[in-house]
Amino acid sequence: MTSNLSLSETRARLKAQFEGHDTAQHGERWDQLWKDKVTPWDNESPNPALIDILNEREDLVSKKADGSRKKALVAGCGKGYDVLLLSAMGYDAYGLDVSETGLQGAKDTEKEKDGKGLYEPKDGIEKGKITWIVGDFFKDDFLTTVEGGENFDLIYDYTFGCALPPVLRPAWSKRYHELLSPEGRLICLEFPSTKSPSIGGPPWAMPPRIYEGHLSRPGEVLPYTETCELEVEKLGPPHQNGLQRIVHFHPKRTNRGGYDTDGKINDWVSVWSH
Repeated sequence: MTSNLSLSETRARLKAQFEGHDTAQHGERWDQLWKDKVTPWDNESPNPALIDILNEREDLVSKKADGSRKKALVAGCGKGYDVLLLSAMGYDAYGLDVSETGLQGAKDTEKEKDGKGLYEPKDGIEKGKITWIVGDFFKDDFLTTVEGGENFDLIYDYTFGCALPPVLRPAWSKRYHELLSPEGRLICLEFPSTKSPSIGGPPWAMPPRIYEGHLSRPGEVLPYTETCELEVEKLGPPHQNGLQRIVHFHPKRTNRGGYDTDGKINDWVSVWSH
């Protein structure tokens, strides 16, 4: 839910909230947006593209070969809709957010919706455990709350990567590389894919070349123009141990922000592995 600001006013507020502020201050500034109810990224449900890919891909089943449940992470989980969905699909699901206010909203969502409707386990699936964590994605502190090791079998990124300024993309890609288990899968719902990088953010423009450039070269500082355009022609080869994109496609459906004015889907889905 958002405040009564118009779309242009909301975009201006988001940009002004972070422009000129050190990234170390961004956490408290995100929390303030939650307090002010300026949350245009909150669609009040999981993205239908995530629902579809979880139902369609056999490598995303929630049980390991030994029958134990897999662990899933949603960074920047906000009010937790994706976390509830992953739990209903059988994952032990962890929702991480830097905003305590946002996570209180997630706990309220759990009380209201857990196990109901879209979040009701299907076909005999045993519901996974839900854990909410207030913490910094880039620091290890939150991992003390994670059971059974510090890696995740599934990680989902939708409105998290595009919320980060480009200067944090090397750390973002390195962190996913570190947190993903050896046999794990990273699902990226690539958004916004058609926004001009020169407009700035958040959300920052994240076309497929940004994901491919950074995730295949985790931790590397990549060349950008002054208008935040990735200089693809200057990239070196992908890292030998970088993440590998194993599938890439337009989803059949997505949230309303992923369509153009003609009803065409602009979002992409990518799945990554080690």
